[in-house]
Amino acid sequence: MPINYLRGLTKPERNDVTNRRLGRSLAFVAGAANAGGFLAVGQYTSHMSGVVSSLADNLALGNIGVLAAAFSSLLSFLVGAATSAVLINWGRRNDLRSRYAMPLMLEASLLLCFGLLGSNMETHRVMFVPATVCLLCYVMGLQNAMITKVSNAEIRTTHVTGLVTDIGIELGKLFYWNIGATHEGKVRADRRKLALLGSLLLSFLSGGLAGALGFRHLGFISTVPLAIVLLVLCAVPILDDVRSYRA
Repeated sequence: MPINYLRGLTKPERNDVTNRRLGRSLAFVAGAANAGGFLAVGQYTSHMSGVVSSLADNLALGNIGVLAAAFSSLLSFLVGAATSAVLINWGRRNDLRSRYAMPLMLEASLLLCFGLLGSNMETHRVMFVPATVCLLCYVMGLQNAMITKVSNAEIRTTHVTGLVTDIGIELGKLFYWNIGATHEGKVRADRRKLALLGSLLLSFLSGGLAGALGFRHLGFISTVPLAIVLLVLCAVPILDDVRSYRA
């Protein structure tokens, strides 16, 4: 049943299968939002390594304007992650089936607003560009914290540096020269983990391609399908809670 399949993606009871399915879907959305956001505002918003480096560089150079922009991006990502934690913990305390779906609903709403209101950016660029950067950083923090809590920190959908690092570690284990080693001393790769990491990286890359092409040909409205994907992922548990409340 499609309804049961969708319910399983964000229900409180977790397992490896549903975590992987949700992780791949969110990695695709993150890649698309990151690539489309770059074409919109000229800045990637899914990783904080570059933002923190920019903070340090511009602090040393005394570029106060750029420094403020970098700090705003970092703070937005941080607040997004905190918001996700608050929503999930509040939902757990109130025994809601939608505890993991609520951050995705908020993310979908923000992306929908971005897509529908983005046309104003060209006429009010000075005001809208900084706000858009902060919005996208907030969304990335929101999503990354949600999937981190869902998967017990096994999956992250916006942190590609970590994904590539872990893939490299597992590949190093896979091709390690074990000749002469005892059974207990053999180095073994976690093939299940390697497959998961590879699929997340591929999903992010595919999302980035789709987001770049979508923004190039459709403009800001290309974020609307991303919002719809998120709504599909989170709608069923939220409707379950609404029905329970009315009953």
